Amino acid sequence: MPKNVVILGSTGSIGESALKVARDIPDRMRVIGLGANRSAEKLARQLAEHGVQQGCLADPTLLDPFRDQVPAGVTIHAGEEGLVELATLPEADMVLIAIVGTAGLKPALAAIEAGKDIAVASKEILVMAGEAVMTAARRRGVRVLPVDSEHNAIFQCLEGRDSRDVSRLILTASGGPFRRTPASELAKVTVAQALKHPTWDMGPKITIDSATLFNKGLEMIEARWLFDVEMARVDVVVHPQSIVHSMVEFIDGSVLAQLSVTDMCFPIQYAVTWPERVANTLPPLNFAEMARLEFEEPRWDDFPALRLARKAGAEGGTLPAVMNAANEVAVAGFLENELPFPRIWETVEETMTAHRTVAHPNLDEILAADAWARDFAQEILA
Repeated sequence: MPKNVVILGSTGSIGESALKVARDIPDRMRVIGLGANRSAEKLARQLAEHGVQQGCLADPTLLDPFRDQVPAGVTIHAGEEGLVELATLPEADMVLIAIVGTAGLKPALAAIEAGKDIAVASKEILVMAGEAVMTAARRRGVRVLPVDSEHNAIFQCLEGRDSRDVSRLILTASGGPFRRTPASELAKVTVAQALKHPTWDMGPKITIDSATLFNKGLEMIEARWLFDVEMARVDVVVHPQSIVHSMVEFIDGSVLAQLSVTDMCFPIQYAVTWPERVANTLPPLNFAEMARLEFEEPRWDDFPALRLARKAGAEGGTLPAVMNAANEVAVAGFLENELPFPRIWETVEETMTAHRTVAHPNLDEILAADAWARDFAQEILA
């Protein structure tokens, strides 16, 4: 029987890859709902191409033209409430959260409360509310399955093993486009340069996060909650080929790694079909064609995002939400050419320093901290 899956964020790169997986393994994955933010025309096309009967456009101002584009018989939802409705469809088995930013948090929690497994591609969910999400998932007896290639790799390496046996979770990072750029040159970085990622084809926000290494910092916090380890046991190594997607070092000194070609369809499929593996049309690795696999230490001093993330993850409470919100504001400013590249992490650090952390926050406190951080970061940039 195929698994019924709702995809929130279907018009982004992760959503498109998920639809590709659905086409590849139709006997194991059936898409029953699609949600997007503003890409009304693309969403309407996806609904028609895949025969999906439930669609949601998060931006209600675009609803009228969207209605004219969707196929007859499709049920249309709108706004944040619509995303929640889609995430709690009675017939859904799993909800894939691929919405960039904080918009996926309420639908994710609603899906968990409705007894749905969630596949997480949106880092913000576990960065902002990792404690609340994982606590709710344990209480409801549902699974939180990672879709990020790094966390999916760790998930595969850890399968059947106790977290107490883990010495380190080692996330691999491509190093971004400025891996070799001297620190003195970073202030001259242009938006066009920062958007040229050497490995992955992603949206602008995630691509800039990869350039600053905030993407990897967010992943460190995400790993802390997904795999129930302290931040001190989460590490990063730069691996520019992006073939080894992450590793687990155990207390006996053994290291397990997961390798595959750089295609997000791999981790998406495994999240959907877990615990089974299913044949597909994706290309296997050709070891004979690999020139070499390189590993090096990140430049912690030149790219402070990793240090800030480790601090936020170790302190917990509302601080990770503040770090994430301030980063979103700073990245938006950089993309609009309003601030130089290094001011992204400088803005984040100033915002984090000014924040009074609330321990074990509820959802309202998390959202309040997020709003405060956005206002504070905007004031800094202004």
